[in-house]
Order: sequence, then structure tokens, then C-alpha cells
Amino acid sequence: MSNKNVRIEVMKSIEGKVDGFIDQYLIPIQDIWQPTDFLPDTQSEGFMDHVTQIREEAKELGYDLWVTLVADTITEEALPTYESWLMDVEGIDQHGENKNGWSKWVRHWTAEENRHGDVLNKYLYLAGRVNMREMEITTQHLIADGFDIGTDRDPYKNFVYTSFQELATNISHKRVGQMCKKGGNTLLGKMCTIIAGDEMRHHLAYREFVKVIFENDPSQMMLAFADMMKKKIVMPAHFLRESGGSIGTAFENFSNCAQRLGVYTAQDYIDILKKLNSYWELDSIRSLNDDAERARDYLMKLPDRLERIASRMKFPEDNYRFKWVEANGRMV
Repeated sequence: MSNKNVRIEVMKSIEGKVDGFIDQYLIPIQDIWQPTDFLPDTQSEGFMDHVTQIREEAKELGYDLWVTLVADTITEEALPTYESWLMDVEGIDQHGENKNGWSKWVRHWTAEENRHGDVLNKYLYLAGRVNMREMEITTQHLIADGFDIGTDRDPYKNFVYTSFQELATNISHKRVGQMCKKGGNTLLGKMCTIIAGDEMRHHLAYREFVKVIFENDPSQMMLAFADMMKKKIVMPAHFLRESGGSIGTAFENFSNCAQRLGVYTAQDYIDILKKLNSYWELDSIRSLNDDAERARDYLMKLPDRLERIASRMKFPEDNYRFKWVEANGRMV
């Protein structure tokens, strides 16, 4: 049997667990928060007073933080691209009368994620610190330019990617929330913190998917993990660009901004890898073939290698000016 067919069979064999994963890691729609729980009620008499308060609090946040918030929002709003990508993964069947459990997971996961872009976009609109049209152009570019994270249709690689990326997003939103609270913006801090909580639940689910696959197909799962790390885990918005710019240029500048601000750094990338290696217990997995043994050896040594590389990395100190945000005189 080909590796592709084995993957499909493994996906089918664990599909029966998906409803349990949904119950464990996702929250029923009637119970989960919605964007309007955090934003001024447009039907209330005090709506304009609440908007005024948001605009006043927004004046205290620095330029780099606003850039990070915009890029985080755009990343969340490109969700249609991510869903369509995952729905095309081998073993995920969205067609016919008997749509399988995996497609149900993707739809429910998407429904939770969709709220993140909604609440952040509405907040940015009310805050009055962002050029919303430029931001909207970037969002449309990101969706139109497509999405390629180096996983092809391989479920093993895609679940490695989502395990990694969801934790990275958790870190970013959590730190932005902490910075907002420190800057006196309690509302925005609370929003970012609760979004981070959603991302953590999603991370726990995806890393569990990989753990179960390791139990069923250890060698091929190990090879898929190693292949993803050799390619490097790119963030979903790595094609980010501003109006008039070329694909990817805005993402590079945003990454430098996030690194400078300490929202998401090269060290965070390494720490995530260490956590995944530990949780999946790479050092104790048995019954690996020779190629998978070499892949494990690579993965176990990779954090130290990346530490050495990170220690030599230099990031631009010059402050690139994005079209999304006007400077307010403060750089942090």
C-alpha cells in the first residue's frame, strides 16, 4: 500500500474519535463568547460614550503594537483561505451525503476562528487609529494571493503545521493582550487574551491528532514532522503585502516589528518545537524504520542547532512605516 493510501486509512481509523475531539476542545455555539460581548452595544443610548472611551484609550498604545494588531487581524480575516485548504486535505471528505467527521471538525474549528477577525476588525474600526481601507486592501490581497504552507494535501504535515501555528498564534495574542493591559487598555487586553485562549484549545486538539497518528503510523508521521521542520513553519500570512507592494514584503517587515516588540520571536519558534518534541515523546517512539530513525535524530538535535542560529540573527532596527497605521510619536 502506498504512503498516501496508508495516510487515508489512518485518517479513517481515527475519524470515529472526532466527535469526542469536538466535545473536548471546542465550545458549543450557544455557550461561547461573541464579538458583541466585548464591543459597545449599537442599540444602547450610551453607544457613543463607549466609542469615545475606546478612542481615548487607543491613543495610549504605541506604533509597533498597532501594526501587530492590524497584521494579527488580517491573518484572522483570511480564514476562508485556510478552511478551503484544510477541506482539500486527503482524508477530509466534505462531499456527498456522508460528509465525514474530519470535515465536521474543520467547519466547527472555522466557526470558532471566524469570531477573532470579527471582533478585532470592529475594534480597530471604532478605535480610529488605523487606515481601514489600506488594511482591507491587504486582507483582500492575502485571500486573492492564495495560501501555500508547504504541506500539500498530506494530513500528517497539515496537522504538524496547525499544532505549531496555533501555539504561535496563542503566544502572539497573549503577549499583545498583556501589552494592551499594561498600556491601560483593559478592553483590548481582555479581547486578545480570550482569543489566545481559543488558540490554545485548538493547539491542544491538533497536537492530539498528531499524537494519535504517531500511535498508528509512527515512521511516516516522524518523516512528515521532519519534512515540515526542514522547510520551516511559515505563518499563514506569509504572503502579506500592502497596496502597491509585492507578495510577502509586508510580512517580512511585520515579522521584524513583532520580533522587535517581543510579541513573537525566533526563540518562541524554538520553544514551540521543544514542546512538541516533548509532548509527542519523540525519544521513546518505537518501531521506526531507518529513514524515520534519521528523521527523529534530526528533530531531537534541531532545537540546539536553531539556538545557535538565533544567537547570530540580526533584525533591522529601522522602523518601517506601514500604510495601515499613522505614527503617534510613540514607538512601543
